[in-house]
Amino acid sequence: MAGDSKKLQPIIVKRIKKGGHGAHGGAWKIAYADFVTAMMAFFLLMWLLGSTTEGDRKGIADYFQNPLKVALLADGSGAGDASSVVKGGGTDLTRSAGQVKRGEIDEKRKTINLQTIKHEARQAEAARLEALRKKMQETIANNPRLAALSSQIRLDMTPDGLRIQIVDEQNRAMFDTGSAVVKPYMRELLHEIAQALADVPNRLTIEGHTDAAPFAGGERGYSNWELSSDRANASRRELLAAGLPEARVLRVQGLAASALYDRDAPLAAVNRRISIIVMNREAEDRLLASGAQLAQALPAVAAPLADAPAPPDTASEPPR
Repeated sequence: MAGDSKKLQPIIVKRIKKGGHGAHGGAWKIAYADFVTAMMAFFLLMWLLGSTTEGDRKGIADYFQNPLKVALLADGSGAGDASSVVKGGGTDLTRSAGQVKRGEIDEKRKTINLQTIKHEARQAEAARLEALRKKMQETIANNPRLAALSSQIRLDMTPDGLRIQIVDEQNRAMFDTGSAVVKPYMRELLHEIAQALADVPNRLTIEGHTDAAPFAGGERGYSNWELSSDRANASRRELLAAGLPEARVLRVQGLAASALYDRDAPLAAVNRRISIIVMNREAEDRLLASGAQLAQALPAVAAPLADAPAPPDTASEPPR
């Protein structure tokens, strides 16, 4: 029986399969590339920090601590003074004081550029006003009715811009004596001037002038000051009636005989004139600035007058 049980016992055979290692793929290459990139960026950062100045490092730190404040106070370029992409080094990263030197050079260059731009703008404006003068001369020459008045039209360039003067002649006046009513030929001339000025953006000053002959009532009544102002305003109304925008007129003034055309002959007809000045930008800015200063000064002058005591009423007092 024992022999039979041994025969029936199963035989277990263990077989071990031997094989190679599995494929690792390229994942290790990606990880190694990331590591090398990080190390290169780290050493590049150390090199840049070592080559920048203390002021630039402080500016970078301020930017990351409060970027909005730095952008507003430093015009968006950081707290440093250099203008290159790499702050402080300029074009040479080995310069330890590049920030200050580069900032000074940039500031000087900006000043020169600003002056150049202003100079070019003045030249362009002067050329535009000169072209306007030639255009008006051609308009007058091509119009037979205006050509007959060419001796009464004076065009010249002044520091304030192009000046158009319409002067009286002995036998042909723009206004009747002592009157501010525009005569028909003067009205036609003003309409032609308005059309010529319609496309010019410059603003205008209109001035009225008289000769030195006084009014019978003297300076205390209606005088040359009122007459010259009324004539200047009458000319302004004719320009507006011809299509000139009202905003284009910046100043209207009467100068009486304070600025004679012919100082050697104060009573000459040429002194009675209307001047229209097409102002350049510099003259316009100067006039606006003086008006703003006057507006600021008026409240300071009016306050002491308002606080001053009223003068005593002496109407009921008996004469002494």
